[in-house]
Amino acid sequence: MSLLRIYCPLREPPLRCQWTLLGDGEPISAEGPLAQLPRHAGRVQLVIPAAQVLFTRVRLPGAGRRLSGAMLAFAVEEDIAGEPDSIQASWLGPAGDADAVAVVDRDGLTRWLDALDGIGIGTREVHCETLLLPWTAGEWSLAWDGREGYVRTGEREGAATDRGDRTVPPLSLRLMLEEAQARGTRPPAIAVFTTVPDAAPDVESWQRELQVIVRPAGAWDWRTAPPRAGPSLLQHRQRWPGFSGLLQRLRPAAWIAGTALAIHAAALVTDWALLAGERRTLLQRMEQRFRSAFPDAVAVVDPALQMRRKLADARHIAGLPDGGDFLPMIEKAAGGLRDLPAGSLRTVSYENGRLTLEFTALGEPAVQRIVAHLQQAGLGVDRGGETAAAARAGSRAVIITARPL
Repeated sequence: MSLLRIYCPLREPPLRCQWTLLGDGEPISAEGPLAQLPRHAGRVQLVIPAAQVLFTRVRLPGAGRRLSGAMLAFAVEEDIAGEPDSIQASWLGPAGDADAVAVVDRDGLTRWLDALDGIGIGTREVHCETLLLPWTAGEWSLAWDGREGYVRTGEREGAATDRGDRTVPPLSLRLMLEEAQARGTRPPAIAVFTTVPDAAPDVESWQRELQVIVRPAGAWDWRTAPPRAGPSLLQHRQRWPGFSGLLQRLRPAAWIAGTALAIHAAALVTDWALLAGERRTLLQRMEQRFRSAFPDAVAVVDPALQMRRKLADARHIAGLPDGGDFLPMIEKAAGGLRDLPAGSLRTVSYENGRLTLEFTALGEPAVQRIVAHLQQAGLGVDRGGETAAAARAGSRAVIITARPL
């Protein structure tokens, strides 16, 4: 897979850049306008200069490691000179007993990302050249151009140095060694990589000043770093080519689906309104008929129920039985009880037009036959659970309640 590596100084406008293309053959490196960058690389890495990335340690809770860059910016507020809103902070991983966080200028990074988006380069990783340096556990790595450089102090940590020369190492490097000694992590050696020809320091002079072994490690360039070198400060997901422009192609279908759903919803609302109007009309007619038959009624809440009760009262006054009386109901129920085993019917009770039958040792097919018979006889049927007495006796009881419709 080919790799396009772009050097992005965040403090400069995104007009020109240095770049290198790594693939199966020899690397291709050049410098020029962004519009001349190679296209269709399998991976794209943005390399930020070491001096424009701050690495710091903070103690974060377990959930804090999943914070967004905006929230992490406030966690490192004490270690930065600017406002949290102006930086992009990225959690890199654990570093000793704390967490390593990288901080870059948000506005500068956004300008470069937008500029690359504008020319169609949207899949990328963001790296710092500090963490591209080769590094071995137990020693530090220093990139040196004869006057200044940057040092990688750990897998996820490093810093830029101030000025020095061939015989005098940078003061900031000495201070970093003293701080590491206070933490008990002072390295026994520093590997020095030169980034320009004839930049190697005087090893003996540096060793006397720093009190550590200084060993030349050869020439190094960010262009030739391995493709998997160093952790990324920011990951952008790759867009699958098959989905490119999919939203634009589906927009007409989405409009059609939305219109169909709107029409369907309007039809449902209209149908519901018509049914509600019919229900109100039926209730009004029932109430009118009830009042015409019983003009002395004070209030009409349920015309059908009240009409049924008035009809039952009139039959009782005339000495006629009503369908909700005990005798008519037990007569209707008796037809479905003829084939039951002896002793299956435990109790029969009646109250306010409701006939309750309690059965014991009755199978489900027999229960379903009884329910079907009662429904065919014009009764409403409800099945209940066990009674308290049956539960205490340990017997399975089935309760069926019948009522007139």
